[in-house]
Order: sequence, then structure tokens, then C-alpha cells
Amino acid sequence: MSDAIEDAMKTLRPWIGSVRVIEDDIALPMVRRVAATFDVDPDSIKQGSELPPHWFTMFFADIARQNQLREDGHAQGGVVLPPIPMPRRMGAGRRLKLMARLRAGEKAARKSEVVDIVPKTGRSGSIYVLTLRNTYEQGGRVLGVDEFDAIYREATPPGQKTTATVPVKAPNDQAWADTVLLSETLNFRYSAITWNAHRIHYDSIYSREIEGYPHTVQNGGLTMHLMIDAALKRAPGELRALSARLMSPLFVGDSVSIRGYAAKDGKMRVFLADKNGTLCGEMDLEFG
Repeated sequence: MSDAIEDAMKTLRPWIGSVRVIEDDIALPMVRRVAATFDVDPDSIKQGSELPPHWFTMFFADIARQNQLREDGHAQGGVVLPPIPMPRRMGAGRRLKLMARLRAGEKAARKSEVVDIVPKTGRSGSIYVLTLRNTYEQGGRVLGVDEFDAIYREATPPGQKTTATVPVKAPNDQAWADTVLLSETLNFRYSAITWNAHRIHYDSIYSREIEGYPHTVQNGGLTMHLMIDAALKRAPGELRALSARLMSPLFVGDSVSIRGYAAKDGKMRVFLADKNGTLCGEMDLEFG
């Protein structure tokens, strides 16, 4: 471990185990905006209605004041997340266990714990992996536990493209497939609902010139949401758990193929291919 990383870890280690609690009343106007965004009839949701099992991530937004934002739109380090000394943050993986569903219009809370911060060195240079555990509660019971991994990377030098992962072809022996357009409006609405001001998701000039991407980047949380939506159309029962991994960024305006195998023994495997057939994400779901 380099001296710079060791010095940074002296600041970061005390964050491990820290907990924040965010309360939310799961208000009907917000729930209905979420419903409309994903083509669910907004008027079908009433006070006390059970929400789809994966809608936890639509609520409990981290709220930073405008003067606490960095140039890229994320909150400054130490405001809501540890002050990891690398500017580029992307979602990478997720492990979710569900016991019950959120209900609309009823108070709930999310307890967020910093589980670990791990520095690593790989082909793309030095990175930090931040793992958060979110526990959701409503009505005095735990509804779900969601562990999330975020990767922090060094800045892309001016004029260079961001380092790409080595492409791997997605499987093509699926039992079913959905083609989904990653539209500008869907990406914008999702970012607005989740209070995500990261500029790579709406500012194409910033994405190209500062972060080195070819275009506006699809929100990784939205990508996972769409994969779950596709799986739930073929679900053999209630969603109880999932694990997911994102391997390569997707770009707004492209169409992607969400593919999956038929459910077997209460389990289903889903994967996602970009317009070139490259594997960009995979997910394993369990139903009960």
C-alpha cells in the first residue's frame, strides 16, 4: 500500500461502522411520480398500498445543500459519505434480501452503515471500494437489507477516454429477452426522483470532456431497476433476494437487451447486453 493510500486510510477507517438514519414518509405524490416513471398507473396506488418489492431505492434520498456539492454533482466527501480522495464514483454491485414490501403513505426509515472501505490496485490504476449496508424499516419491522458497492477512481486526464473494461460477449442462449431504450427522459426522471445530481447522467459535455465517456452515462441504479422489472414479469413467486454486478457503463440513447433464463427451483439468472452484444450486467434472483 502506497504512503498516500495509507495516509488516506487513516482518515477513512474511523468511518467504518458509522451509521446514518434517514426518515421518509413514502408520500403518495412521490410514489405516484415513481409509478408514472415506470409506466405503472399512478392512480392505482392508494394510502397503504404495497409497493413493488424493489422500490426501496426510490426513497430515503441523501440530501446535501447546494454549497456542499462538488463540481461533478456528488456531495463533498464527509457530508453524507466518507471523504474518499478520488473523484469518480460508480455503482458496481448489490446484494439485497427482502422480507416485506414498503407501503405507500406510511413513515419508514433507512439505516445506512459504512461496512468497509478497501483500497485496491488493478489494470485501471488505484481504486477504493466502498460498501454500504442499508436496512429498511417500517411499522416496527425490518423490510429489507441492501448492501451496495461503489467504486471510486482517479480522474481521467484531460483529452483522454476513460479506461474501459475488457469486453466480454453476453450469453445468447436465453429463454427470454426484452429490448429497452435507455431514454434521456427516463434517465432524467430517475435522477430527479432519487435526487442524484451526478453530472455524468445529464450533462453530455461534462461526461465527454471531463470524465472521458463517449456520451451521457446511464444511471447504474436505474439499470438494475430495469433488470428487476424484466425478471418480475416472469417471476414464479415473491422476490426474496438478489445479487447483481455491473461490469461496463451504458450510455443514454442506446437500446439494450435484458436477457434471462427460465426460473428453476425458485431462482432466475438475468444478464444485460449493450448494443454491441457486450455483457454489461448480471443478476441472480431468488423467489419464494
